[in-house]
Amino acid sequence: MQTTVLIVLFAAILLASLLAAPRRASVDGFFGGLGVRGRAPGLWVLVLSQVTTWIFARSLMNAAILGYYYGIAGTLAYAAYYGSFLSGGFIVARLRAGGARSMQDWLAARFGPVGTGCYNLVIALRLLSEVFANLLVVGLIFNAVLAGSGTGAILIVAALGLAYSAWGGLSAALRTDVVQMLVFLVVFGLAFMALITSPGFDLGAVVTASGASGAYNGWVLLVVAALQVFSYPAHDPVMMDRGFIADEATTKASFLHAFWISTLCIIGFGFFGIQASLTGAAYEGELIGTWAAMFPPWVFVALMVSLLVSALSTLDSALASAARLVVEELRLAPRTLTGGRVAMLGFMVAGTALTLWGNATLFDAVAVSGTASMFLTPVLIVGLVMRREVALWGYLVAFGAAALGAFAYFARSWAMFAAVLPEGHKYEQLLVICLVVLGVGFAGVLAAMRRG
Repeated sequence: MQTTVLIVLFAAILLASLLAAPRRASVDGFFGGLGVRGRAPGLWVLVLSQVTTWIFARSLMNAAILGYYYGIAGTLAYAAYYGSFLSGGFIVARLRAGGARSMQDWLAARFGPVGTGCYNLVIALRLLSEVFANLLVVGLIFNAVLAGSGTGAILIVAALGLAYSAWGGLSAALRTDVVQMLVFLVVFGLAFMALITSPGFDLGAVVTASGASGAYNGWVLLVVAALQVFSYPAHDPVMMDRGFIADEATTKASFLHAFWISTLCIIGFGFFGIQASLTGAAYEGELIGTWAAMFPPWVFVALMVSLLVSALSTLDSALASAARLVVEELRLAPRTLTGGRVAMLGFMVAGTALTLWGNATLFDAVAVSGTASMFLTPVLIVGLVMRREVALWGYLVAFGAAALGAFAYFARSWAMFAAVLPEGHKYEQLLVICLVVLGVGFAGVLAAMRRG
């Protein structure tokens, strides 16, 4: 019964998203998010779009899984990444104050095509990771509720998500984000109320929980998040794109509101993982199987709908940013609706292929992406905040260190990396990698800083 209800509800949300997409598409709306009358989005459209594209399915699952294993420390560690709205808002304000229209615009003025090429490579990988990781959650959910249905569900969601995304681009993403976020808040709110009013729930136990594996590695991960949180938003094209489509006052307010709303949602979802560990429930199917056994059917369905809505909302926004990257930044296709739609198709096909090929470690995608972005920390602090000029070679030193660090974490089991990384948990290794990346990056950028 719950499988039928879940499918019907998700189908209704898909239909509502298709209906919410604009009937007419323009080039400026497709790439710049302007409405039919050429107007920029209002404050709460921007806020809801920012939130729903950042509390995507992968993030919700990560918060819950980290909560299960490392208690409140794990959930807080993941929630710390949502400080990116504060650092991202700061970066956007500085860029706009200097006359830049995007991160690429600022980088091109200082480091030329090589600088933007390095950056575009990182954000292209980021967008691919967003597509595949959210489709992966769709597959996990449907395999859990109906054995063997995961692949079919992935293909259907990919096709339908592409359909309405390709119709209206960024303007469609903004409009459907509002619908999807409102659905998410209602459905998740009901599930959360059921959790905290259940007889076995103890808030004191949750906020002091150490998790199934102890809290230590959660605190280690919190330090990692603190090291990555400045550069992390700058390499996220979905957030950066939304920083340049409304006036400065609206944009600043949208980042502040998105910060507290998304942080509360992530911590709230993490509570479901913490509660599972407190009850002694066995970890099953990335917690999906665990929750199916723990909660009444309607609560389980509400959680799954929350995850599916968040996956869908991220897909359209990632595709809209992919179209802008390919067309406006890389200029690999003409600035037309067809050019943007072809770019979307390419990213969706590649992301779906990665999902079906399948690396199911959700956090690794975030960790690799976050580590790769860390070359931007010294570059932005010295170049944007301190307003000092940096030679290209210093930028490349920082980029090379971050790229090598990201690959080292991804391939940490390889003999060549295992020989130099300290023995210990993977998050301890990630912390060491991040410290080395920042150390080398700052050394290179400061050495390349032009005096006078």
